Amino acid sequence: MMKKLLILILVVSFVQSLKAQDSLKVDSAKVYSTQDAVYNRPFINNAKRSTAIGGYLEANTNYFVTDGITDGFSMEMRRFNIFLYSAIGNRIRFLSELEFEHGTEEIALETAMLDFKFNPALNFRGGIILAPIGGFNQNHDSPQWDFVERPLVSTEIIPSTLSEIGFGFNGKFYKSQWVLTYDAYVVNGLRDEIILNNDGRTSMQHGKSDEMFAEDNNGRPMYTGKVAVRHRKVGELGLSFYGGTYNSFKLEGDEVEEKRNMWIYAVDYSVTVGKALIRGEAAYSTIQVPTDLNALFGTKQWGAYSEINYPIMKRDLFKFKGSVLNANLRAEMVDYNVGQFSSSDQRKGDDIKALVMGLSLRPTPATSIRVNYRYHWSTDLLGNPPAKTAGFQFGLTTYF
Repeated sequence: MMKKLLILILVVSFVQSLKAQDSLKVDSAKVYSTQDAVYNRPFINNAKRSTAIGGYLEANTNYFVTDGITDGFSMEMRRFNIFLYSAIGNRIRFLSELEFEHGTEEIALETAMLDFKFNPALNFRGGIILAPIGGFNQNHDSPQWDFVERPLVSTEIIPSTLSEIGFGFNGKFYKSQWVLTYDAYVVNGLRDEIILNNDGRTSMQHGKSDEMFAEDNNGRPMYTGKVAVRHRKVGELGLSFYGGTYNSFKLEGDEVEEKRNMWIYAVDYSVTVGKALIRGEAAYSTIQVPTDLNALFGTKQWGAYSEINYPIMKRDLFKFKGSVLNANLRAEMVDYNVGQFSSSDQRKGDDIKALVMGLSLRPTPATSIRVNYRYHWSTDLLGNPPAKTAGFQFGLTTYF
């Protein structure tokens, strides 16, 4: 069914592209959707030449207490990312992102993609891309957010940042105040480590591997796609999917186990109500696991978050003109193992609920200084009384 949907999207977009205006002037309207996030960065928008270099940094402090026990105060250089952009021709552009996490503890090539723009309704993209699953994965740069931690659903159910080697098509259609965007790609996909990991649970994050960028582990690609609609004055709503066969079911050409599939379905939104920005996303995943692991490894997972960001002050502050102080609130949860134990009617635990509140100061739109108070409840698989964690975080992040 997903293959048919992917083909249908491509056929419709191609037909519509023949009718579309053969011009890129429509982009000058500066109505940015989630699809545009990878190019909606200051170093590109401010560039006067065909090639530009930029990036962002993120540094934080952390102090948390779990059931009265603490590791004390610590600081971290969480991320330092370098962007490289080049307009190779009138309709060809290149973008890459190199990420350094926790100093140089982890180095990864997050994007390296080439776009061929035929017209607004039909564009071809190939290379290392950001899978269009949910809203956060395509728009995850730290300076875009006023919370220190990324949303749980966007990192646990959707394993952001989810970079993939693949190719496909994207485009957008305009009608008065409305913008419709689509993305459809074929990618190598997540791997066996979804269940073959040290966490003792189904984990989408562990399904990522550096080997994803070199070859597919089973010769069967995964598919990912998204359709989103945006009203220029109200906001955006997106529907997306990602999945396929994830396990290595062949050995030297012979099938040694059953094919196991996984799928993630997501909805994301962002709405402007007065001065407030309200946004969030929800995701639901289904994972086929060996029968003897059903009790411990989740076959269904879900999560959601919603947050509100409201400017409470805008004025010149410490000689920074037009500084904005925002009040922020986020509620979120993830359930790693939905359902009941087969041997009883007891509901499985293994979930996290969290509430985060804070303030963020933006001396410029590209820079955020933020203070967060985070409180969350973690329940184990057996549903014992939750472990309670609370703490403060202070951080700063900026594009350059």
